[in-house]
Amino acid sequence: MQFLNFLIGNARWLAGGFLLTLFSAFGQTYFISLSAGEIRSEYDLSHGEFGMIYMLATLASAFSLTWVGRMVDRFSPMQVTLIIVPMLAIGSVAMALSQHLVVLVCVIYFLRLFGQGMMTQNAMTATGRWFSANRGRAISIVALGQNAGEAVFPFIFVIVAGAIGWRMSWVAGAGLLVVVAMPLIALLYRQEREPRSSDPEPKVTAARDWTRGEVIRDRAFWLMLIGILAPPFIGTTIFFHQVYLVELRGWSLDTFAASFAFMSLMTIIFALVCGALIDRFSAVSLLPSFLLPLSAACLVLAVSPAAWAPFVFMALLGISYGFSTTLIGALWPEVYGTKHLGSIRSLIVAFMVFATAVGPGLTGALIDFGVPYPAQIFAMGVYCLAASVVLFTVSRQLRVRSADNLQ
Repeated sequence: MQFLNFLIGNARWLAGGFLLTLFSAFGQTYFISLSAGEIRSEYDLSHGEFGMIYMLATLASAFSLTWVGRMVDRFSPMQVTLIIVPMLAIGSVAMALSQHLVVLVCVIYFLRLFGQGMMTQNAMTATGRWFSANRGRAISIVALGQNAGEAVFPFIFVIVAGAIGWRMSWVAGAGLLVVVAMPLIALLYRQEREPRSSDPEPKVTAARDWTRGEVIRDRAFWLMLIGILAPPFIGTTIFFHQVYLVELRGWSLDTFAASFAFMSLMTIIFALVCGALIDRFSAVSLLPSFLLPLSAACLVLAVSPAAWAPFVFMALLGISYGFSTTLIGALWPEVYGTKHLGSIRSLIVAFMVFATAVGPGLTGALIDFGVPYPAQIFAMGVYCLAASVVLFTVSRQLRVRSADNLQ
């Protein structure tokens, strides 16, 4: 009942953030990769060449995000929405019209910057500022928009592309952004949330508001990134090369596509579970454990060609995704405060986008050089285990630092 009251009382702000992450789909790897076969065919690109182009465009968007992302500290969430949604729509139209390789690079840059980057940046920064004691629950709900997009948009795109072609499907997507997403999100975000007397006291709050320069000089920040960057790197890599993986294992593409439902279900469940745990214990306390399911997922996918392997992998990936998405959104305001949250998050999201850029390019190049893809996935699993050990130490240090600052 308490959770239902929370949903009803904050419906407009939660719905606005949910829609931002939902429509970030047009800049997410899982959606862009649906056109990867046609793009490689029309531009005569190998897996490695397209991966490299994708990496360069995404790296450029990550670099740009470090300063473009600061707009959320200067403008209201509604104003930011009225800027970034049209830009994402322009990128979608450009994808449909692109005929030259240079244009393709620019298109991917636009989609990544304003889709994965700024749509998520706007949603998570606003939610992190507007909520304190219930921040975990709020972020878990907002983050589910991306999971809903993963479950819905690929299916819709395949149907629409079959009817009107892959290029015109991107035009249809642009129309959806301008006609539906932009006015609806702007309406929901028109009124900003103010603290209420009924809001409970948060379990953990930052002792002060850090500037981005101070965060960069904080050793704990860089150690946290060791773990934080693993899910976007690994998830993007595997989704980008999903067709190659299916061919390598001898699975049917339909079977692998069906396993996405397991990931979506587990992500939704554990995002909400993580949100409740954060509100009860704190994001810092959960930091050491969120990579363990991802490690197990990679090891299963690396060693087993069995038909059940994709479903186990996706279920474990969903658990880790559910935890990581909510945890990462709640962690930064808890550790560094909210005054400069947009500036700090733009730097972090830039690093995460950088990780999504490096993954497809690096693994694609290694595939072209003959490095077995299962061996690469196994190495990712081992990395997650090592990173968990580092995060355990960091978590203890942050709790001690927080206790010292509050004395």
